Amino acid sequence: MVQVDLIIKTDEEVKKEFNSICEKLGMDMSVIINLFMKAVIREQRVPFDLALNPNKETIEAIEDVKKGKNLSKTFNNFEEMMEDLDV
Repeated sequence: MVQVDLIIKTDEEVKKEFNSICEKLGMDMSVIINLFMKAVIREQRVPFDLALNPNKETIEAIEDVKKGKNLSKTFNNFEEMMEDLDV
């Protein structure tokens, strides 16, 4: 696949802050922008949020798992699960 340059204009401070977050995520700006463009094409919408810190819902879910709360029933095998689902 042939790679082409993409030139975008942005505020200097925005670029600095964006680059800092990209580095903290372990990626460069080009990788993040390519991920974004491919996801937009695939999902036909602005599809995701990359965050350095989990949101409130994710934090609550992590805490639930640690406490063993709100977990689904466990099964020993696939057949057991399907039987429980009445499939």
